[in-house]
Amino acid sequence: MTPARLAILGSTGSIGRQALDVVRAHPDRLRVTRSGHRGDDLVALATADDVDLVLVATPGIAGLDATLAALEAGKRVALANKEVLVVGGHLVRGLTGGAGDRLRPVDSEHCALWQCLAGVRPADVTRVVLTASGGAFRDTPLDEIRAVTPERALRHPTWQMGPKVTIDSATLVNKGYEVVETHWLYGIPYDRIDIVLHPESIVHALVELADGSVIAQLAEPDMRLPIQYALLWDHAACPARRLDLARAMELRFRGAPDPARYPCLDLVVRTARGADPRALIGLSAADEIAVERFLAGDLAFTEIADVLRRGAELARGPAGAGAPSLAEIHAIDRAVRLALADAAVAAG
Repeated sequence: MTPARLAILGSTGSIGRQALDVVRAHPDRLRVTRSGHRGDDLVALATADDVDLVLVATPGIAGLDATLAALEAGKRVALANKEVLVVGGHLVRGLTGGAGDRLRPVDSEHCALWQCLAGVRPADVTRVVLTASGGAFRDTPLDEIRAVTPERALRHPTWQMGPKVTIDSATLVNKGYEVVETHWLYGIPYDRIDIVLHPESIVHALVELADGSVIAQLAEPDMRLPIQYALLWDHAACPARRLDLARAMELRFRGAPDPARYPCLDLVVRTARGADPRALIGLSAADEIAVERFLAGDLAFTEIADVLRRGAELARGPAGAGAPSLAEIHAIDRAVRLALADAAVAAG
């Protein structure tokens, strides 16, 4: 078997480094021929002649152009960037039809959904459920959350991730983004996508069928497993930790996240259900800015939601406006960033 020629976009980040573990475990099936970081010519890397498969692991909107270019060039894409589908899901789905061999989800939840939905007729699916750990402040008293520090927010109870994703996990913005991703990857309406808090992060997603049966995917919280599945597209032996069912463990489900504790999640989901893709673009841009300001100590944790709300408002399109083109997406993103930067300067 000839190894798949792999390009890793975001090779120095958490996903990129763990992808290299997978490559080392399967030298007969994977060979890295290109790699780069944010700021490199990612489109050129993603469309190079010596590339068959592209792992998009760059943060933020930076991965959108490379993802689309890779798909248009006939490459397979393993997608680990949430914002690509949040701001450009309609463009990606137009090229791929959703999750499958050409578009392989790397998120543990979406990798789990792919496995749970295998062989299931869409008409038999009542709803899908994404699990959420709850982030760093799931048990913090509400009256203490305003004063939390970036250092505390970066101590995720389960996963080891980069700073942007870790803060998005603390606010549960990441889970709102995963709802949007589920919609574009699997064509599932928003009103049939639920979220449940599951502190252990062992059950990654569930699918409820019309007869009341529930299919779940379980695994240790180790990103090397979904990364490998996306790269190999089968269940080969994996360097990830194995789930030991012989040891005593407790799996808890705490119900849906409380909007009072997670206003950012509530805002993302309501914006998505509002069916205005421009508002989601503005919200995504605002989230990048808000997280940067929080990590720099310029914004309180509880003020992140206000910045996201303003970003969505700045970007809202007129009633009946069609889906934005790639050029429009970038124009909206730039405009929101400039407006929020000006507002921050004026306030400061």
